[in-house]
Amino acid sequence: MKSHPVSTPLALWLDPESPLGADHGQALQMSGWAVMVIQTMDDLMAHAPDAALVVLHLTTDITRLKAVQHLLQEAGLSTPVVCRVDRHELDLAVEASQAGALTVLATQDVRPASWQRVHAQLKPSTHRSAQTPVRQVVFVDPSSQHLLALARKVAQADVTALLVGPTGSGKEVLARVLHEASGRALGPFVALNCAAMPENLIEDMLFGHEKGAFTGAHREQKGLFEQAHGGTLFLDEIGEMPMHLQSKLLRVLQERQLTRLGGQNVIQLNVRIVAATNKDLKKAIAEREFREDLYYRIATFRMRLLPLRERPGDIIPLAMQCLLQQAAQPWRLHPQAQQMLLQYAWPGNVRELENVMRRATVLCTDHHITPAHLMFDDWLTQGHAADAGLVSDSLHTAEAEAMPAVPPVPTPMVEPMVASVPLPSAEAAVDQPTDLQSAVRLNEHQVIMATLASTPSKTEAAKRLGISPRTLRYKLAQLREHGLNMATAC
Repeated sequence: MKSHPVSTPLALWLDPESPLGADHGQALQMSGWAVMVIQTMDDLMAHAPDAALVVLHLTTDITRLKAVQHLLQEAGLSTPVVCRVDRHELDLAVEASQAGALTVLATQDVRPASWQRVHAQLKPSTHRSAQTPVRQVVFVDPSSQHLLALARKVAQADVTALLVGPTGSGKEVLARVLHEASGRALGPFVALNCAAMPENLIEDMLFGHEKGAFTGAHREQKGLFEQAHGGTLFLDEIGEMPMHLQSKLLRVLQERQLTRLGGQNVIQLNVRIVAATNKDLKKAIAEREFREDLYYRIATFRMRLLPLRERPGDIIPLAMQCLLQQAAQPWRLHPQAQQMLLQYAWPGNVRELENVMRRATVLCTDHHITPAHLMFDDWLTQGHAADAGLVSDSLHTAEAEAMPAVPPVPTPMVEPMVASVPLPSAEAAVDQPTDLQSAVRLNEHQVIMATLASTPSKTEAAKRLGISPRTLRYKLAQLREHGLNMATAC
């Protein structure tokens, strides 16, 4: 594979039914492709990181396409797939296209021009790869796949879009998909969180200013609209924008031009607006907190992102993607850990999932995530406990994110792991866990006891655990309630 020239993209040819014919091989080579024939899914995963394309033969249904897409997603790859279908199987061709195939070709098609068109479809991503890496996104759940298909269609039309969904559900990720799937992909993607900027700075950030426009304006400054010229401007949390700025934003969207603060010259704009909010804008309109005319200007296409708990098919692939981002080595998720992730309510959505998996990588020493490594934001789950059934007493909130890598102590329900700190003898008094919640609680208590045994004071132990002394005292009280003798540990 490494013998192929850098400029020649590699296509993986997967066709268990028949070998690569001379006509097809010649057509691919004439159109600028290097071809590697593979036989199994293992071969696919071994060579997919170096491939620009997967060519897949379908016979009766799209099961093989789904399997390939799933494996690529789990590996964090966005390699496009071209499907080959018999020219008489029109329904199968349509189904493959709807399922996300880059394009569908007839198995009898040996024309170099067909593969040149495939080559042309990939050129935009090839040209921008030096500056903008291909974004790895997860849309595995059927509802997410439907949303992705809609986003790709909307991306082709130069219209505004409004993304609605709860905090942490991935609105900016979808905004970037809209940008990268559009004709503006080579242009800039500029983002502004309207809720994070002081009111008196948002106007200057958006529209820019001329030199001398106000005290401290020592030079001219382009606003975000100008910076996004030829690309996309993403206005996150637009529902928090002050009313007087909403009217100015509406005028810019209508006229496609602006004037900088303190300036006289009119600047023409070529920018696409994608807005996002977690608020009910219809309710905000009724309460006179949001302009109705601005709502209809930004909501040409309104797309709703579901909470993570309502798209369970995305949870495990997203978790694997998080793990791969932390370390490129192979990771494994224990089946019981997967079940815990699937049953949890995820009030913090994708952002909370990322935090949970980062904590797991801190605690895990062998790239095999077990239930003992999962620590949820239980302080957020007070109202979701009945739904999740898995609210644990794990270390609290953001304090756990800073926890040093204290190796977890083995419990009877998970595979053995190395524990470098000996346990106090009181450990033997703990009953064996009978469910996931008890196992997580037991493991947490064991970590606390092991840390206390290896540090000179409770203050030092709290520092090492990444929690406050007050939280440690609360945890020790829990230990006593479970009948542990803390005399030796304290």
